[in-house]
Amino acid sequence: MVRVPLDEPETPPADVPHTASADIRTSVHEYGGGAWLPLIAPDGAHWVLGACMEDQRIRLFHAAGGSKPLPVTPEPTLPRGLRYADPALVPVRRDGAADESFDPVTVWVRESHGSDSHEPRNELVTVRLDGTVDVVATGADFYSSPRPSPDGNMLAYLSWDCPNMPWDHVRLHLVDLDDGKSVAGSDRVVVDGPSVTQPSWSPDGELHIVTDVDGWWSIHRVDVGSGGTEPVLRGVAGLGVEDREFGVPAWVFAQATYCWDGTGALWCTWMSSGEGHIGIIRCGRLEPIPCEFTDFGRLAVSPQGTAVTVAAGWTRRAAVVEIAADGTHRQLSASESAVLDPADISVPRPFTFDSEGGRRAHAFFFPPANAAIEEQLGELPPLIVLSHGGPTGSARSSLDLGIQYWTSRGVAVVDVNYGGSTGYGTEYRNLLRGQWGIVDTQDCIAAALHLAQEGAADPERLVIKGGSAGGFTTLCALVGSDVFAAGVSRYGVADLEALARDTHKFEARYLDGLIGPWPQEAETYRERSPIWRAGQLRTPMIVLQGTEDRVVPQNQSEQLVEALAGAGVLHAYVLFEGEGHGFRRGPNIVAALEAELSFLGQVLGFDPAGDIARVEVRTGAR
Repeated sequence: MVRVPLDEPETPPADVPHTASADIRTSVHEYGGGAWLPLIAPDGAHWVLGACMEDQRIRLFHAAGGSKPLPVTPEPTLPRGLRYADPALVPVRRDGAADESFDPVTVWVRESHGSDSHEPRNELVTVRLDGTVDVVATGADFYSSPRPSPDGNMLAYLSWDCPNMPWDHVRLHLVDLDDGKSVAGSDRVVVDGPSVTQPSWSPDGELHIVTDVDGWWSIHRVDVGSGGTEPVLRGVAGLGVEDREFGVPAWVFAQATYCWDGTGALWCTWMSSGEGHIGIIRCGRLEPIPCEFTDFGRLAVSPQGTAVTVAAGWTRRAAVVEIAADGTHRQLSASESAVLDPADISVPRPFTFDSEGGRRAHAFFFPPANAAIEEQLGELPPLIVLSHGGPTGSARSSLDLGIQYWTSRGVAVVDVNYGGSTGYGTEYRNLLRGQWGIVDTQDCIAAALHLAQEGAADPERLVIKGGSAGGFTTLCALVGSDVFAAGVSRYGVADLEALARDTHKFEARYLDGLIGPWPQEAETYRERSPIWRAGQLRTPMIVLQGTEDRVVPQNQSEQLVEALAGAGVLHAYVLFEGEGHGFRRGPNIVAALEAELSFLGQVLGFDPAGDIARVEVRTGAR
């Protein structure tokens, strides 16, 4: 085993807002998102309300800095026991003369944690700067997306209950407001499923949502009286309304794939064939905007008609950009030096292939690319099959330096959007219902065999790699087939029973849909769990694990390593001190890739380029 020590303090990701005094992040649903809200005082001063990671209290920050942040919410009895997320400003009418007081009403999702073993309680609450907190809605398992109407008379929000996830069955509510307070008895459900996300009001007061009622996540206008909905999009030249998804799985709060400009034009982003796009809907017609970006974050639109978002492309790293209607753009965030020469970037080829039972699946193929390396005539490259995490998610649709690490070293990569992935419609997303560990595994194997058969990869040097849920798929493929010459598991889920028992509230019943109800289907959980089939492992494998992982504990990975050692199978084990579920420290990210490269070089028979540490490969226990 290689043990990588803790040698530097952990630093939050670069895309997290910070001040000198606080780390602004929220832990609601554990995954967070939507931790802050900008405010403008009557005197024109700019402020920010933010949930602070240290104690999860809301504080008021002066946007210009230089002053101590002011606590707004009270200190909880239990450390980090009251958490807040997904804020919105409630427009409140002020009667009479101009009111120069600064007393905004905001609405948040609140998650209350007690000292006992009971699950946290989720609610919607309004918060004022004097610390007054009033409950707007309670009783459901989960809440999200509180969105006040432009006139402040109504509040739209979402709720759902276990065992549903927010992409399964969600309710859209409306509640009347009076001076920022909810009117008793006015809460009603307007739309009751199926998947509903991103409620938003147009400037003229029409409520909209993203729903998959027609089989694809699309933007719908809501009749608040009848609860009926109608799609805002009638079509696009050369394409049908289908084959595009205008929504994303709600793993985090405050996502936005559509927004209006000052003329009433509706800007939007969507996924088609696994890639991101941006465009404008006018009079029911979609006008795609030609640009070099293929991946878009939360969308904001100026009244003047430009979009601001975090965007990336197949040859461009993520940056904050402003995009005009003609596709021209300017970068707003600081520029970074190019890591790779354009000639060394592998741009993928999307393709569709046949899988089990005639099912069609999707993937991106990245061929090796390095202008400084001469192609070896007659030699096919090794292939790494990537199984993305989630599993309700999709392969990344922009430049991923982790993939380019391999392609620049002569290794091909295929990133698989297996059945159950998002971006291909509801029917495709639901292929994993009751089938996790089966459909995803079959599709990853089929992708590898497809590329080997068409001569794009060496059939004797096929590798599968995944982390977390993707690691589960990797482990299933290794215990259930002999297709792969090696495997890479990063904190892979090996014990489904442990995951069902010990996970946090947001995902507490996620496996009910992917595997079956727990504990009624305990036998199925054991049958699918690689840890119960570890004796079938015969493929060389490197296992990478963090010591502080609470999702996949260290002992799960070590049981796999023991099984590999007991069977005399080539293996390596790299343990990272202080890392949790996912490696965040820069040196550890590099060390993990170099360990994988060293291992695959030893197992597949090639000499890795560069000066990297040689990982210890063993056949038995030390």
